[in-house]
This record gives sequence, C-alpha cells and structure tokens, in this order.
Amino acid sequence: QVQLVESGGGLVQPGGSLRLSCESSGRTFSSYAAGWFRQAPRKEREFVAVISWNEVSTRYAESVKGRFTISRDNAKNTAYLQMNSLKPEDTAVYYCAASEYYSSNYYHTSAWDYWGQGTQVTVSS
Repeated sequence: QVQLVESGGGLVQPGGSLRLSCESSGRTFSSYAAGWFRQAPRKEREFVAVISWNEVSTRYAESVKGRFTISRDNAKNTAYLQMNSLKPEDTAVYYCAASEYYSSNYYHTSAWDYWGQGTQVTVSS
C-alpha cells in the first residue's frame, strides 16, 4: 500500500514560484512512477507531469512545459513539483499520484493506482 501526502501549496502572486512535495509512507514508492495532476473548479482533473522511478523519463503537459519541473528523491520517498512563472490559470488543487507501472496512458487518471488528498495552489494578485 502506498499513501501519498502533498504539501507546499498556498497563495502566490503571478510570476511567483512554489515547490510542491509528495511524501509517501510506502517503501515501494521508490520503484513506482510518480505524477502530478491538477483540478480547477468546475473542470476535470488534468495531467501536469510524470517521472519514472529512476528519473530517466519525464513528461509534461504543454501548458506547463518550460515552467514546471518534476523530480524525486527516492531516499526520502518524496516527489516534487517545482513551479515557476506561475499564472492565474495554474490555480487548482494539485494531486500527487503513483503507479507501479509507467503507463503509456500516463496522462489519464485511470492509469494511476494511488492518489494523495491534494494541496491548493492559488495564483492571484
């Protein structure tokens, strides 16, 4: 069983930065793919970024490419999402996800086995 807890969300001005963390209590997290999704009010949950267990592969949604960076520290069972140049449209609840397999359908919520409770990110002046 993998339990995920996100942290690091908050209120930030446009152009600012935040770093989200996703800590897992499960010892197998280091062998799992990790991802970030987000859900804005009245919208479906959407893919943001994914990283393979060994950090060899990363993928990003077009809307965040060049601004967000996903990383992980397997020794700490933690994944991160560094968010720079934040925009009001980045406002959403951000969710961490984990999966035993790095699915080719990583951008679908159905490809992921475990989810955190989410952390709110609000970008506003």
